[in-house]
Amino acid sequence: MPQNWVTGFPRIGEQRELKRALESYWAKKSGVKELLEVASSLRKRHWEYQKKANISYISSNDFSLYDNMLDMSITLGAIPKRFRDIEDPLSRYFAMARGSKNITAMSMTKWLNTNYHYIVPELSKEDKYKLNISKIKEEYFEAKECGIKSKINLIGPVTYLAFSRAIDFENVFDAFDKIMPIYEELIREIANFDEEITVQFDEPLFAKDVTSKELSLLKIAYDRLSNISNNIKIAVVTYFEHSNEATNILVNTNIWALGVDFVYGEENIKSLEAIKKSGKTLIAGLIDGRNVWISDIEKKVNFLKNISQIVSKEKIIISTSCSLLHVPYTLKYENKLDDEIKNWISFGLEKLDELDLVTNLFFKNENDLNAKDKELLAKNKRALHFRKSSKRIHNNEVKNRIKNIISIERELPYKERIEIQKKILNLPVLPTTTIGSFPQTSELRKVRRDFKNNLISSDEYTKEIKKYIDDCVAFQEECDLDVLVHGEPERNDMVEYFGEMLDGFAFSKNGWVQSYGSRCVKPPLLFGDVSRPKPMSVDWITYAASKTKKPMKGMLTGPVTMLNWSFVRDDQGRDESAKQIAIAIGDEINDLQKAGIKIIQVDEAAFKEGYPLRKAKRIIYEKWAVESFKISTSVAEAKTQIHTHMCYSDFNDIIETIEALDADVITIETSRSGNRLLQVFKKVGYKKEIGPGVYDIHSPRIPTVKEIKEQISKLLEVLPKEQLWINPDCGLKTRKWEEVKPSLKNMVEAVKSFR
Repeated sequence: MPQNWVTGFPRIGEQRELKRALESYWAKKSGVKELLEVASSLRKRHWEYQKKANISYISSNDFSLYDNMLDMSITLGAIPKRFRDIEDPLSRYFAMARGSKNITAMSMTKWLNTNYHYIVPELSKEDKYKLNISKIKEEYFEAKECGIKSKINLIGPVTYLAFSRAIDFENVFDAFDKIMPIYEELIREIANFDEEITVQFDEPLFAKDVTSKELSLLKIAYDRLSNISNNIKIAVVTYFEHSNEATNILVNTNIWALGVDFVYGEENIKSLEAIKKSGKTLIAGLIDGRNVWISDIEKKVNFLKNISQIVSKEKIIISTSCSLLHVPYTLKYENKLDDEIKNWISFGLEKLDELDLVTNLFFKNENDLNAKDKELLAKNKRALHFRKSSKRIHNNEVKNRIKNIISIERELPYKERIEIQKKILNLPVLPTTTIGSFPQTSELRKVRRDFKNNLISSDEYTKEIKKYIDDCVAFQEECDLDVLVHGEPERNDMVEYFGEMLDGFAFSKNGWVQSYGSRCVKPPLLFGDVSRPKPMSVDWITYAASKTKKPMKGMLTGPVTMLNWSFVRDDQGRDESAKQIAIAIGDEINDLQKAGIKIIQVDEAAFKEGYPLRKAKRIIYEKWAVESFKISTSVAEAKTQIHTHMCYSDFNDIIETIEALDADVITIETSRSGNRLLQVFKKVGYKKEIGPGVYDIHSPRIPTVKEIKEQISKLLEVLPKEQLWINPDCGLKTRKWEEVKPSLKNMVEAVKSFR
């Protein structure tokens, strides 16, 4: 019988219903009842869509009000001490994710090499873990009431530990013996739900380079979990790369199935013989869960036919390569997207149809397909043909500019140019600034929306944007910040804004993807060669600069981040696309400095995110990523100070690469992680200037002067004052003015006490 599998499903809702429900609840405009009703209705709708698409294995517990790793912490009872006095479970849950008035939130970092953020578990020797199965049980039986016998999605124990933070353990794996009994109890409880239940354990840790210790714990964990109950079928799923080392371990346990990613881990084919010999079921990840371009259906089916020469057809389940959480929900609302480009694209619901079609074509043959499948297959063939031959994709002028690049170095080395910059800028010790954006108010969003929908004139739009800039500059002067920004009122998103003005990018109307909590992003569709027809930011930045005598930063998004936060064309190398974007950004830098802007920030928030999970592949990425950044900034004169910003990352293994970018100043998010991230800069003797975030902008709480002074003191223990800038963790667009104003005033007051 044909079988297929969806690893996980988007949960934000096809029109961001969960986002709106969460933000209404947080703003106290609605209550718990309303929030939970929205969550339940979304789950039921998601299940129904998958059921209609003939999906064999549909998940429960892939839904979350904030994050699945946070949910797993709640399930295991891994609740840090500072939250335990919060009696209401939902209030405690959101306090762990977002912080509360007097309690800092848990750390947040990227889920492997994606733009999704998870809440980092905190594990301590004093923790006494206790199973809380209520969410899992509720959702399983809710699905059953909808006529769906769901598989239950769980974060696997080894990945959970590896992606946690050890508070007082020497190593996170020292908590293994405390955590495993809770996992075992969880499986025993799940076994009581039904006569037979499938449990999906996500273990993406094993798509990375792993240690013998991690492999040893994997064997112990699944030996124990797979022998608890005969009515539990355990599938261990990995994604984003190959996981051959783990597969070779897991085939020697009593688990039922192995899920591997053949889209981003082609090397998984090396494990097929081991899977065959073990008699285990192969869950073959073939429908791309990370990108939006349509599948080559015939190519996928031919691949399946080839691997079925090793693993028998009866032992193959066809799957998404990973959770569909990483792609938008549906093309259904894309009535403004160019029809030609739309035909090349597949979002979440459309990928369900692709999965169903590949399944039917593999287990049957083309002649036996029903009319709907025959039509879908014919449409797929036409779209692939026209995409390959489309003249909209290729631009020879862009390709020639890349071929003719002579040098990517700045005109003077850092030591010489920083002295020139210091004389020109004349900034005080511990200069203060922000990362770039200021609050995106509902009024501001309405102005942009009205202009886009032709409800207001260009003059009215310009007047409103300039008024926001005026207010923004006035506040920063009142606050006495040293380097100002224009606040980015004209920008909806740091990537989308620039992409809209570059040839080679297209944009969806409703292609939202969850980044964290209620935060969603709408990645551009990078479909062709990239060029810049005209300046993108010069008018707004120079207007803002005319309103102050203080330095005004020009704010740009870097080429690597533009690439990593887009859905990138799959018909040429990512390196080629990155360099094309880099040339366009370089043209903008040149225009800004010609217009008198002395500081230009080229944000590379997603630089680390693009790293391959396997070290063997990283040197190639680092080479073209650094080259792309330097192509952009090599046009900057020695007197032009280049800043860059990077989001939550572990810099230990890429510090030399960061230095190779040759930016004059780097700002980084550090407030949730103490000074652990900074230690590596000290260790390697990092010489350039650095602005570690002194307070967390992802939390609504306002930091006190005392807290910020303590943070600055910690920074000064690691780096000398001559190297340090003081700034918030990240841009302030998601915060409210009543949070931003006192926070920045407290930051400046704290800095002045050190001066």
